[in-house]
Amino acid sequence: MSLGLKILLLTAVLAAVVSRILWGCQEKQEANYLSVEKEWKPELLPAVENAKGPESYDYDPNGGGPYAGYSDGRILKWVEDERRWIEFAFSSPNKEGCGGAYDHAHMENICGRPLGIRFNQSSGDLYIADAYLGLLKVGPQGGIATVIANESNGIPFKFTNGLDIDPHSRILYFTDSSSKFDRRNFFTAFLTRDSSGRLMKYDPETNKVTVLLNYLAFPNGVLLSEDGNFILVVESLKLRVLKYWIKTEKVGTVEVFVQLQGVPDNIHRSPRGGYWVALYSKKDNLVKLIQQKPIIGIIWSKLPIDPMKIFALVNKYFRKNPGVGVRLNEKGEVMEEFFDENIGPLKEIMERDDHIWVGSVDLPVATRYKI
Repeated sequence: MSLGLKILLLTAVLAAVVSRILWGCQEKQEANYLSVEKEWKPELLPAVENAKGPESYDYDPNGGGPYAGYSDGRILKWVEDERRWIEFAFSSPNKEGCGGAYDHAHMENICGRPLGIRFNQSSGDLYIADAYLGLLKVGPQGGIATVIANESNGIPFKFTNGLDIDPHSRILYFTDSSSKFDRRNFFTAFLTRDSSGRLMKYDPETNKVTVLLNYLAFPNGVLLSEDGNFILVVESLKLRVLKYWIKTEKVGTVEVFVQLQGVPDNIHRSPRGGYWVALYSKKDNLVKLIQQKPIIGIIWSKLPIDPMKIFALVNKYFRKNPGVGVRLNEKGEVMEEFFDENIGPLKEIMERDDHIWVGSVDLPVATRYKI
């Protein structure tokens, strides 16, 4: 039997074992999620040609947009009057081979993969957390982004992810989800319970990057409080949101803001109060297995099979993974729940003008809902 056939059979067996674990004891969501068919009105916007995955959204100082980063390294702007997306910026000057089919994973390190994006509402500059290229900046007119930071303390950014901007000091707060694994290998980070992530800040006045927190388990979305006293940072692997104090007598201390019943991703402020947190996955048996039996994840990651292929196979055929999110109040209590079994795992929920925009690296189109 050839090595290729052995690997194929081993892949099928492993997928069957994992699927049996999931299928044998499927659980309902622990929260009583709202039904999108009764409470929400989904609107699928026009697809973007040869790209997918609008993960994060933001609006420019004039209210234009939203803008979103896509799988081919482009930042696109939604033009409501024309009902279409137009090009605004590019993460990388390298565009050759970046278009074409939806599967851009093999080119992400060249074309870039924009994740978190935020506008400086004073200057109009757009800041981009690109998973591979680091922290980027592009002017109000768009174009090719410039790298402003890609390492700290001699350690390169491996997986730049979420960011937010202090509107007064213009300081950027952002995450590097892992110092070991890049975006293409995020599931291996989960399997091994990697805790090499960092929360950092970038000062545009000094061009200096400072590490605020080390040893985080896949830090993800970031949000600065309205009074500027603390930062909420999602720690995906531990299914929680942390509160890191940057002012007051608590400066430098960390608290658990909320422990969630799923794998949290990005966090956004709601204009109606509180915070929207998108859940990439519910706390199902696969998540519990990896959390409770870390040796299984370690063994899985050492097999001569790409863990991402197994993960994709199980997700596609055996695992129910709907779109889920929660709106939390200032105490971390759930005020509102979002659920759509047809849309797949979410990365972000952003609320604006009586609509909810949902983002995901897996979605072929942007989707919004009337509240």
